[in-house]
Amino acid sequence: MYQMMQPQIDILLFEIIFPLMCFNDKDQNLWDEDPHEYVRKGYDIIEDLYSPRTAAMDFVSELVRKRGKNNLQKFIHFVVDIFRRYDEAPADLKPYRQKDGALLAIGTLCDKLKQTDPYKSELERMLVQHVFPEFSSRVGHLRAKAAWVAGQYAHINFSDPNNFRQAMHCIVSGMRDPDLPVRVDSVFALRSFVEACKDLDEIRPILPQLLDEFFKLMNEVENEDLVFTLETIVDKFGEEMAPYALGLCQNLAAAFWRCMASSEADDEADDSGALAAVGCLRAISTILESISSLPHLFIQIEPTLLPIMRRMLTSDGQDVYEEVLEIVSYMTFFSPTISLDMWSLWPLMMEALNDWAIDFFENILVPLDNYISRGTDHFLACKDPDYQQSLWNALQSIMMDENMEDSDIEPAPKLIEVLFQNCKGNVDPWVEHYLRITIERLRRTQKPYLKCLLVQVIANALYYNPLLTLETLNKLGVAADIFNHWFAMLQQVKKSGARVNFKREHDKKVCCLGLTSLIGLPADKIPAEALDRIFKATLELLVAYKNQVAENKKQNEEDADDMDGFDADEEDDEEVDSDKEMGLDDEDGDEVSSLELQKLAAEARGFQPADSDDDSDDDFSDDEELQSPIDEVDPFIFFVETVQGLQASDPARFQNLMQTLDFRYQALASGIAQHAEERKVEIEKEKLEKANAQ
Repeated sequence: MYQMMQPQIDILLFEIIFPLMCFNDKDQNLWDEDPHEYVRKGYDIIEDLYSPRTAAMDFVSELVRKRGKNNLQKFIHFVVDIFRRYDEAPADLKPYRQKDGALLAIGTLCDKLKQTDPYKSELERMLVQHVFPEFSSRVGHLRAKAAWVAGQYAHINFSDPNNFRQAMHCIVSGMRDPDLPVRVDSVFALRSFVEACKDLDEIRPILPQLLDEFFKLMNEVENEDLVFTLETIVDKFGEEMAPYALGLCQNLAAAFWRCMASSEADDEADDSGALAAVGCLRAISTILESISSLPHLFIQIEPTLLPIMRRMLTSDGQDVYEEVLEIVSYMTFFSPTISLDMWSLWPLMMEALNDWAIDFFENILVPLDNYISRGTDHFLACKDPDYQQSLWNALQSIMMDENMEDSDIEPAPKLIEVLFQNCKGNVDPWVEHYLRITIERLRRTQKPYLKCLLVQVIANALYYNPLLTLETLNKLGVAADIFNHWFAMLQQVKKSGARVNFKREHDKKVCCLGLTSLIGLPADKIPAEALDRIFKATLELLVAYKNQVAENKKQNEEDADDMDGFDADEEDDEEVDSDKEMGLDDEDGDEVSSLELQKLAAEARGFQPADSDDDSDDDFSDDEELQSPIDEVDPFIFFVETVQGLQASDPARFQNLMQTLDFRYQALASGIAQHAEERKVEIEKEKLEKANAQ
């Protein structure tokens, strides 16, 4: 195909493609008569599909990427020639529209030019000479295009920092331009400059006026990209945003309501309003995250966000449900206390969960955990509404629903765990109810991960109250079956020797605490043979847990070292890559690098390399674990103290148990006892360090 095209390529490129890239009469009419529509069309993904200009840009990109040898140089000479003619012409005869097309071409080829000699060393000079002067052009569309091109190149290494500084200040000035499209393009370019800015002192003094310009624009235009720039600024300045946090949230909330109103008023219209609404909520989340260490601000912000949470936690908010739940999670986690107003959201989430929101169960789990763990007293004491009852109603209907997939109900056993761990000694009447539905579901569960979670409910119940739980299991006539099933799951290993079940640190710890709690029960409750099995299983689990903790610690340290060198390597790779000729299709290379990146991202999140026959990587990661009361409990110390309690209360039984252990288990037991002593020392040291740090 290319062989046939080659003789005509100049005509194609310079007489057909390039004119499509230039500003035209149609653009000018829209710019003058309906600047809002001009902005919308310029930033609408759907419009891009039908836009000849976008198609022309894509054609040029592909041509220089795959057939760059002859075409890149030729095209750049053509562009430079336009720049030259533009500079030499008198003001009234300058080819403004051709210059616009040439700037669009330079921006489009940004990635290629940044990697290719001799162009990459000339980029700064090109910007200073041909782009920056247009910031003050008398022609609006050139001011807009200059802002856009500058944004594309903000990340290059400027040899003269003044050039970067000058461009950034011009971009900021562009936010006050009389023409709306220039203001919008300037805001988007600002995002790149904020990301690339090494010295935030450049921006710090003008932050208030920047935010001011932002909100003026947000009042005029609904656009998610606007909000992305705001997110970038908040992200970059972190806690420094505290003085502006309330104002930001108020403005974003107002913008959110406007977006919702416009998308409701015109259902047929494009989705830009809905997308911008999602953007507003994401930006609010970013602000809440940035001030997470300043709880008092959450009290001030709450009244602004409550109406959004109240309205959008109903079926009205299905399109933004995930984003709203994230805001609820921040508000319930970082506020000094959970207010009664915030508690009024619990019934809304429960109603949604029972009705249509089962797909969001994993997201709903987070705020519900916060309510139970941070507002335990209110959760237990309040009877109108009865939170304990509503939790039971929801979890029972979900876990007993035969049409519900295993993967859909995974958050349910996690919530029961939250209840037992946070309400120790206060929810005895519920123990039998929850054990009943857990055992019922366990009987028909296929997925190994859910089986583990359900068995962990039993382990948590044992840790909550071993005697009550054991009596309940006996009453239900399932005690022997449950323990046989549990021990069988603990013993399942792969060819590699790795455990099939209870893979995460958290799973092992919960099982350890549950089984250890049984060791302390009197002889009439646990026969000698059962005690022997429990003791051995717990020893093996503790050893596996100890090894995994050590392995993860080592992995995290290695990852931290790797990440330190990561940025520098990335730059170097780009340089090495830069000059290879693009005669071959690049697609395969893209695929490899994206796989590499996925692998890195997975490692960075703390996934260990899982065996190929794993159920899923998720089963292995501890990163989703929320804080829980058992974080403070050391399983080794808990085990040793429980065994010492048994030795003190029933020496003969203890002696009998020790005699039945073979040499291997005795060695494990003394190793665990030694490790428990080391942990005591470490914990004391950590406490001291914490106290000194405060």
